Amino acid sequence: MSFRKVVRQSKFRHVFGQPVKTEQCYDDIRVSRVTWDSTFCAVNPSFVAIIVEASGGGAFLVLPLQKTGRIDKAYPTVCGHTGPVLDIDWCPHNDHVIASGSEDCTVMVWQIPENGLSQPLTEPVVVLEGHSKRVGIVTWHPTARNVLLSAGCDNVVLIWNVGTAEELYRLEGLHPDLIYSVSWSRDGSRFCTACKDKSIRVIDPRRGTVVAEKERAHEGARPMRAIFLADGKIFTTGFSRMSERQLALWDTENLEEPMGLQELDSSNGALLPFYDPDTNVVYVCGKGDSSIRYFEITEEPPYIHFLNTFTSKEPQRGMGWMPKRGLDVSKCEIARWARGHCGDKLHERKCEPIIMTVPRK
Repeated sequence: MSFRKVVRQSKFRHVFGQPVKTEQCYDDIRVSRVTWDSTFCAVNPSFVAIIVEASGGGAFLVLPLQKTGRIDKAYPTVCGHTGPVLDIDWCPHNDHVIASGSEDCTVMVWQIPENGLSQPLTEPVVVLEGHSKRVGIVTWHPTARNVLLSAGCDNVVLIWNVGTAEELYRLEGLHPDLIYSVSWSRDGSRFCTACKDKSIRVIDPRRGTVVAEKERAHEGARPMRAIFLADGKIFTTGFSRMSERQLALWDTENLEEPMGLQELDSSNGALLPFYDPDTNVVYVCGKGDSSIRYFEITEEPPYIHFLNTFTSKEPQRGMGWMPKRGLDVSKCEIARWARGHCGDKLHERKCEPIIMTVPRK
């Protein structure tokens, strides 16, 4: 029996992560302490945005990528919300536009100046009002310009035309409980949601209907997440009945049984999955963990292949995922993160970029 059969062939088996040098981090940032399970960070090829602690209202920092080092406490923020900011998302079609959802029940869309902020930004370009409770999720449509989805604690999903500030679709009654995550499909024709009732649903927004539903995708009561993969399958993270963290892969044509299911460990932080459609690698980061695990998704069983783990000393509070346009491909970079740390007396408060590289022979 040859050695080749024992070890699975993969281009990404030796992918490794490395943090950048200390002087390339963003230091002294008070990452928000809100208990909401969002990523708290968002990055694009021009800026990094981080939700921060703010007295009276909600705010987030927007820093040009090259503005590393210690960030002055008086650095201007985006501070138009009257309640804490819960989620932020950069527009995929314009690197200077960012949306934010807040406890004040509104969604705001901001235009960031070319060179970053020189004074506090209090006037959004658009205010979207339609939710009756706090807005915990905002996510831009992947292919259509000016289309934004928001989901609130009123269990309603709204799809907005940002250019005219009007509701395109209002999806009520599809979710009986809190929505944990929303993920668009690659072409933006459908999206999938993970809900507190333990169901994952595939929704066609134009028809306002649930196309597919899997009840009790994960048995545990803690938060789950669901993301669409490039081929239309769904990858979920959640908890088992014994509170062990799980990953699962689902075929939307047949949601009876998962194609693959893996148990990770019995830590209690929610797992945030990030997917790279070009390499079919899923990165899983636990809230409060100090590691990032990554898995390759393949066509043949067991479908989910563990590749490796990146570990660091400090626990992470938030993660931002860089779009492909912002990577240095000449250095074989396949992914980059902005990773926000919990600040306390023992650890530095900072946001640190982490780079994933495929070694070449």
